[in-house]
Amino acid sequence: MNTTAETRSRGFGELITAMVTPFTKEGSLDLDQTAELALKLVNEGSDSLVVTGTSGETSTLTDSENVAMFRAVIDAVEGKAKVIAGVGSNDTAHTIALARRAAAEGVDGLLLATPYYNKPSQSGLLAHFERIADEVALPVMLYDIPHRSGVPLHAETIIALASHPNIWALKDAKGDFAATTQVLSETNLDVYAGDDGLVLPLMAIGAVGLVSTTANVAAPVFRQLIDAVRAGDLDTARRLNFELAPLIRSTMTHVQGAVAVKTILHWQGVLPNAIVRLPLVEPDAEEAALIRDDLSKTGSIIH
Repeated sequence: MNTTAETRSRGFGELITAMVTPFTKEGSLDLDQTAELALKLVNEGSDSLVVTGTSGETSTLTDSENVAMFRAVIDAVEGKAKVIAGVGSNDTAHTIALARRAAAEGVDGLLLATPYYNKPSQSGLLAHFERIADEVALPVMLYDIPHRSGVPLHAETIIALASHPNIWALKDAKGDFAATTQVLSETNLDVYAGDDGLVLPLMAIGAVGLVSTTANVAAPVFRQLIDAVRAGDLDTARRLNFELAPLIRSTMTHVQGAVAVKTILHWQGVLPNAIVRLPLVEPDAEEAALIRDDLSKTGSIIH
């Protein structure tokens, strides 16, 4: 089996930014800000955008709001990047219904998180993902994130799913290098780091790139890191990885990722506010101070 990253990529590219969802001060979708952010992220080097994934607060969006976000981003990027719809849920029928609406809007692929809370067996997970891939003729990226979903996708399950013609990719946020190595060696899936801090080591063993929350605030630096790995410039890649470490801590450690990213985007002047939907809340003073302290250690990599 050919396991080189260059032969794996089937169209989503290497840097995929998991967009946050901008809200107005009243808490409704801000589709104008959504369009501006999407175009900014593409101009900064994102090959694809995940819309209404975890970072996009999909769990508090209605189906109609999800669809409005897909439409706004598709219109904004005008084909300059792929649009991947975050439509995963713990209800197979609901996921299929939303995936069909996403397909009708013209998205390029689907991100399907492992069903959460109801803790299905591996057989149930296999049936869930196969049913969706059978029903909606779009490329699927599986999202293995057991610390949120409550269950992992076992390597054997991923390998079985990889034989489906519509299942193209894996966002790997499990942190199990042995399992990832098995998937890379036994499938042609495009594997992406789903943990911002692990893009360098995962690319070293054959991953295509990164699906990133932190790239909302530093896409150019992640682009440089990925390009350095591709060029075989390990010294540059290692330096950038170290420089990004405090930024990744700032977005992923003190508060939930979307909360931190929106806060930083607001501080950067990119978003007019940092509003999130309940049960998420904005950082309190102590949390904001911790985020600022980490940001102070990033040097000039963000503005």
